Amino acid sequence: MKRILVLLILAGFYQAAFAQGEFDPSNNKFRQLGNDLSTPNVYRNAAGKPGHMYWQQRADYQISIKLDDENQRISGTEYITYFNNSPDMLDYLWIQLDQNIRMKDNLGKISMPMQMYERTSPYYFGRMMSDFDGGFKLTRVEDSKGKSLDYTVNYTMMRIDLEKPLKPGEKFRFRIDWWYNVNDREKDGGGRSGMEYFSEDDNYIYTIAQFYPRMAVYDEVEGWQNKQFTGRSEFALVFGNFDVSITVPSDHKVAATGVLQNRSEVLSPGEQTLFKKAETSFDEPVIIFSEDQARKAIAQKAKGTKTWHFKAEDVRDFAFASSRRFIWDAMAVKFGDRNVLAMSMYPPEGNPLWEHYSTRVVAHTLKVYSSHTFDYPYPVAWSIHTDNIGMEYPMICFNGGRPEADGTYSERTKWGMIGVIIHEVGHNYFPMIVNSDERQWTWMDEGLNTFLQGLAEREWDHNHPSPKGRPRDIVPYMKGDISNISPIMTNGDLIMQFNSNAYAKPATGLNILRETIMGRELFDYAFKEYANQWMFKHPTPDDFFRIMEDASAVDLDWFWRGWFYTTDHVDISIEGMKVFTFNDGDPVKQAETKKEADEKMPEELTVQRNRQEFKSMVERDERMRDFYDSYDANNVSGSSIEQYQRSLDGMTDLEKELVRKNPYFVQLDFKNIGGLVMPLILRFNFNDGSSEIIRVPAEVWSHNNVSTSKVFVFEKQVETVELDPFLETADCDTENNYWPHRSVPSRFEMYKYNRRGGSNPMQEAGK
Repeated sequence: MKRILVLLILAGFYQAAFAQGEFDPSNNKFRQLGNDLSTPNVYRNAAGKPGHMYWQQRADYQISIKLDDENQRISGTEYITYFNNSPDMLDYLWIQLDQNIRMKDNLGKISMPMQMYERTSPYYFGRMMSDFDGGFKLTRVEDSKGKSLDYTVNYTMMRIDLEKPLKPGEKFRFRIDWWYNVNDREKDGGGRSGMEYFSEDDNYIYTIAQFYPRMAVYDEVEGWQNKQFTGRSEFALVFGNFDVSITVPSDHKVAATGVLQNRSEVLSPGEQTLFKKAETSFDEPVIIFSEDQARKAIAQKAKGTKTWHFKAEDVRDFAFASSRRFIWDAMAVKFGDRNVLAMSMYPPEGNPLWEHYSTRVVAHTLKVYSSHTFDYPYPVAWSIHTDNIGMEYPMICFNGGRPEADGTYSERTKWGMIGVIIHEVGHNYFPMIVNSDERQWTWMDEGLNTFLQGLAEREWDHNHPSPKGRPRDIVPYMKGDISNISPIMTNGDLIMQFNSNAYAKPATGLNILRETIMGRELFDYAFKEYANQWMFKHPTPDDFFRIMEDASAVDLDWFWRGWFYTTDHVDISIEGMKVFTFNDGDPVKQAETKKEADEKMPEELTVQRNRQEFKSMVERDERMRDFYDSYDANNVSGSSIEQYQRSLDGMTDLEKELVRKNPYFVQLDFKNIGGLVMPLILRFNFNDGSSEIIRVPAEVWSHNNVSTSKVFVFEKQVETVELDPFLETADCDTENNYWPHRSVPSRFEMYKYNRRGGSNPMQEAGK
C-alpha cells in the first residue's frame, strides 16, 4: 500500500508538468526553421560556412581626386579593374552613385512620406527645402582604350553596358571622371558625408565618403545588389585594393583609409619623428600635431596644395577627412608581431574631451573586439571628430561628441562620445571585414556591432550607466504598439522604429543568448567561429543562424524564429504554486499535523453565537457526558505504531530516503503571455532567510508553448519565488513574476543623461 501511494504522488507530478494548454501543436515554436532558411549548396553549406565552391567578385581602384576648398567641390578620376570570379557571363555592370541622394529630385526625397508636427526636426526641413545642387556630374565613362561606354543612370545606380559579355575569369578595366558639390550637413539635411563650416574663422572640416562611383555586389544570393539608396539602408560593397591620391590645401591634415605612402612629402621632419614615436607608444597617445599648431594653421591659411597618397589592401570602401583645424594624436596597439596605429584627428572645439579619450577608446575597442572575433587585420584605425554624426568606413570613422565652448561637458556628452567611437570603430569588424549586405539586412552589421559595443562599454567601466544590449532597456519597445513594430528580419528600408529594431533588439537578443541561453563559453566560441569563417567574405543571416548552432550543439531555431522573425515579446507569469510533502504514514506525525490544523481552525460562527445565547444540553446535564467527551482523538494507539513500523521495514531504499529527508515538492505553474518562450530563471527564498537560484532551459516549453509546470524538490520550506530576478530576459511585465503576487515599481526606467544645453555639472562645480 505504501509503495502504491508513492507512485500515485509522483505520477500526479508528471501529469501536471506536461499538462496541455491552449496551443496549436502544428505551430510549435520549437519546430525547426526548415524551409524558412535557404537550401544549403556548394557555395554556402549546412554548417553556415563558405562552401567548397564559394566565390566572390573583386574590384581594384586607382583614384585621383582634388578637394577645392574655395568652392567646396570634389573632382576626380578613377580607374576600376573589375574581376569576374563568378561562373556567370555578365552583359553589364552596375555602379553605385550614392552622391545622387543629394540630387534635387532624388528618389529618397520624392518618395519619403512626411507629416508636419508642432515640433519638427531640422533634418526634415533640410530635406524638404534644400536647393543644394548635389549628385555626381559624370564627365567621362570609357574603357581602358579611351572608347566611350554606353551607360544608363537610374537615380543612385548606373548600368554600364558591355560591348561583349565579361566571361568567368576575365577582368574589365574602365575609367570614370566626375565632380560634385560637397554638402553642408547643417544646411542640407545632415548626411553621412559632407562638411562642417566654422564661420568665426571661415574654415571647414571635410569628412568625405561615397565620393566616387563604387561597384555594386554581384553574388549567387541576389545577383546584382542594385537596390536604390534612399538614405537609410547602407551599402553592399566589393573587396579590393585602393590606390588613392588626394590633393588638398597645403596646410590641411588628411586622415584616410589605408597607409600614407609619402610621409616625407606631406609631414614636417618634426611630425615624422613624432609619428615614428607613436608607432611604439603603447601606454598613451603621442601628439603629432598640437592644438597650438592647429590654431596657427587656422589663422594663417597657407596657399598652395599638397597631395596625400594612400594605399589600402582588401578593403570594401575608402573614405577620408581633411582640414587645417585638425589636432592629431596616435598610439600603438600590439597584435602578435604587428603594431597597429590607433589615431584621432579633431579640432580645438573637441578638447579637452577628445585629447583625453578618443585615441584611448580606439585602442580599447580594437582590443575588446579582437578578443571576441579575430585580431584586427588592418594597419591603422582612425577616429575623426565632427558635428553630431557617427559613420563608419574601413580604418576610419566620423564621430560626434563636442564639449561646451568653455571646455566643460555633460555626462551625456562624455558617454555619448565614448559610445559612438566604440560603435563606429567596431564597424571595422562588422561589416567592413565580415562583409554582410547592409542594404538588405541592417541588423547583420548594426545589431552584431551594437552587441559588441555593449561588451566593450562594460569592459571600459563596470559602472557604465547605459551599456548597449542590456535586456531591461528594450522592454519599452518590445511591449509597445504592435502596429509600429517590425520583425528584425525585415529589409532595412521597411523597418519601423529603426534604431530599436536594427540595433537594440538584435544586440539584446545576442546578449540574452550569451548570458542566459547558451552561456559564455559556447556562445563566444560559436560567435568567433562565425567571424573567422566569414572575414573578408559576404555572409547572409542563414549563415549566421546555422553556424551559431553548428559550433555550439545548441538548438536555437526557437530563438531565431521568436526573436528575429516575429514581433512577440517576453511576458511569462507565475500562475500558481502548490507544495506537497511526502506522506510516509507515520501515525505520530499525522496526529501532530491534525492537532495543529484543529487548533488553527476557527470556531464556527453559529457555535460562537449559540454559546452567548444559551447552554447546550451537555452543559445543563453532566450525565450526558461519556468516554468520548474526554477522549483525545489525536492519541496514537500502540497497534498503529506497530503497523507503521512493519511498513517501514518493507520500504525500498528510495522510500526510506524520502522518509528520512521529508522534502518539500514545490510545483510552479507558468503561463506564456507575450508569446516568446524563454528559460525560467527562478530565485527561491526559504523560511530560514536563505535563497537559491535555479535555471530551467527554454525547452521546458517545448510540449506546450502557452503553459507549463515544473516541480522542484527542497529540504527547506519555500516562502516566496521570483522569476527573472536579474532582469536578463527582457520580461515586459514584472508584476506577475512573483509568488505570492505583489505589486512592484517599474524597474525599467532608462538612465537619464543631462540634456545638452544650459549648465552641466562641471560648470556648476566651477561656480
